[in-house]
Amino acid sequence: MLGLLLLLQVLASCLWLGHSEVVNNFINPCVQFFYAQTPPGGGIRPVNAARICQVYQNQYRFVTLYDRTNRIPVYSAYIYQPGPGNRYNSWFVEPQLINQKYRKDMDEEIAIIQQYKINSTVIAQSQAIDKDYSGAPGLDRGHLCPSGHQTGIDKTATFTLTNIVPQYMGLNQGAWHDYEEITMRDKTRGCDTTYVITGAVPGNRSISNGRVNIPSHIWSAACCLNRRKPIKAWAAIAENQIERNHVRNLDLGELENRLATLYGRGGITLFRNSCTGKEASHP
Repeated sequence: MLGLLLLLQVLASCLWLGHSEVVNNFINPCVQFFYAQTPPGGGIRPVNAARICQVYQNQYRFVTLYDRTNRIPVYSAYIYQPGPGNRYNSWFVEPQLINQKYRKDMDEEIAIIQQYKINSTVIAQSQAIDKDYSGAPGLDRGHLCPSGHQTGIDKTATFTLTNIVPQYMGLNQGAWHDYEEITMRDKTRGCDTTYVITGAVPGNRSISNGRVNIPSHIWSAACCLNRRKPIKAWAAIAENQIERNHVRNLDLGELENRLATLYGRGGITLFRNSCTGKEASHP
């Protein structure tokens, strides 16, 4: 009987971990979105960070490291799987950034306000809200995990403000859009699975009276597998400036070195062993 009780306690503990969205680490619930089940390491994590396993309709869709201070994501990590589906016409926020005891699924502000009897001011204390992006001329809501890189209902899940940064319209609809839609399509030929990490470097400007940071750079890196073996990696970076509309293609190592300089917190590793054949035994 004692052994059965202990087993039930262990199972209950595992179930609780599986139902956590804002988590202490990515290892337990949503590590499947990282190549070799290894999140980025080194100086990429800010002091006031939150790890989010992005949940929509009770399923994990991708993951985000969120900067609570700047109210933008540091990065979103996902598996590239473009396909049919519709864009969502509204925006979600993250309940468990407000209160760890709230439910795990992303939802619209009004639904959270009605369920928990709070107001937008309470939500805004922990994250960006829809109002922050109004009245920001020349800036789009730039996805880090793009809806165009997902299929079906996974597209809807990308419309959460914890996956969004203020991105200048010319870049978001110009060279960066071309990278997302054309370069990624071309480079992923021959890939059975492609792991992607897309991030933003905080800048020195903001919107909404200083609440939401405008990134100085947008970057992305990809690790391509064929028959579960890594065969190549690539990367890109762009200055997020009103007068700039250019994406620079880089090697993975070049991007990591560039980010180490930009973040200024030491070396950065985006993919374990640089997405090389040494990791062939990992899924």
